[in-house]
Amino acid sequence: MRTLITLAGVLSIITGAVWILQGINILPGSFMTGQIRWAGYGGVAVIVGVVLITLTNRRKGSRPKKIV
Repeated sequence: MRTLITLAGVLSIITGAVWILQGINILPGSFMTGQIRWAGYGGVAVIVGVVLITLTNRRKGSRPKKIV
């Protein structure tokens, strides 16, 4: 399950990066080219991808209990 969520996060980051590049008119060839709105959507997609990867791959190690 962790692998699938990490993969979804990576795909979200890649897709968001493409949308950003198309939105700011660096990557031509689409209806999104030159429309700044898509750069905003891409930024949100990148953030979602980073959050997915970060939350999924956190170490969940248990701390040793203190004996008093």
